[in-house]
Amino acid sequence: MDVVVLIGRILFVLLFLSSAVGHLTQAEAMGGYAASKGVPSARLAVLGTGVLLLLGGLSVLLGIWADLGALLLLVFLLPTAFLMHAFWKESDPQARQGEMVNFNKNVALAGACLMLFAFFAHTRDLGLTITGPLFHLG
Repeated sequence: MDVVVLIGRILFVLLFLSSAVGHLTQAEAMGGYAASKGVPSARLAVLGTGVLLLLGGLSVLLGIWADLGALLLLVFLLPTAFLMHAFWKESDPQARQGEMVNFNKNVALAGACLMLFAFFAHTRDLGLTITGPLFHLG
């Protein structure tokens, strides 16, 4: 069971860690895109979310307060869904569809983060982790 959860953690965070690298290494280009979506201080926001993705992803991956890491990823995903993928604002059907897919992906991943938070904060024996949870539920 411990190895299965570890493999799941690795697969789950690959998306977030690769996104963190993109945010931190391509902040100028990503900042321009974020600015076009109306994000204030877009370049700074891109760098900040890059750090959030990196910390959250590493936390879940390494099992260092993985419950907190799951919450950090949740804090990234929900605002990003609404700010960056507002499909309801798109008039072009193709653009609307693309934004809807990304919106739904972010909301689904946010749900997974919430479940991971509950799992990590509730389970006593997390197996292959460096620390136990920061929060304790039930």
